Amino acid sequence: MTKRLLLVSAAAIFDGDGRILLAQRPEGKAMAGLWEFPGGKVETGETPAEALVRELQEELQITVDALKLKPINFASFDYPDFHLLMPLFQVNDWVGEPVALEGQTLEWVRPANLHTYPAPPADIPLFADLAARF
Repeated sequence: MTKRLLLVSAAAIFDGDGRILLAQRPEGKAMAGLWEFPGGKVETGETPAEALVRELQEELQITVDALKLKPINFASFDYPDFHLLMPLFQVNDWVGEPVALEGQTLEWVRPANLHTYPAPPADIPLFADLAARF
């Protein structure tokens, strides 16, 4: 069976204290209640970096310069209905204060504590990698 490929860009947004911003998926969405990196689907004609800049503006009301995004890892995961490919970018610079515009809960988390947040299966190895590296 051929699965559709879902390309999603995600951000590990680091604050000045080295914490990472996580977003909890709101009720009514697939995997509601799980914690993930902010980001979203790459639309036709967009690069992953362009999509992430757009998604962070739409989701969090912050402005990020695509040229300052640093690719740090990626997830490739087979879900039952699709295959997810998700580049993860490090974000250290942005303009504005993150605001949850899509009903999600936001929390700043130390990398060593990421494993204590229930997450979608594709995010779990990324949580572990960030905890080991930062």
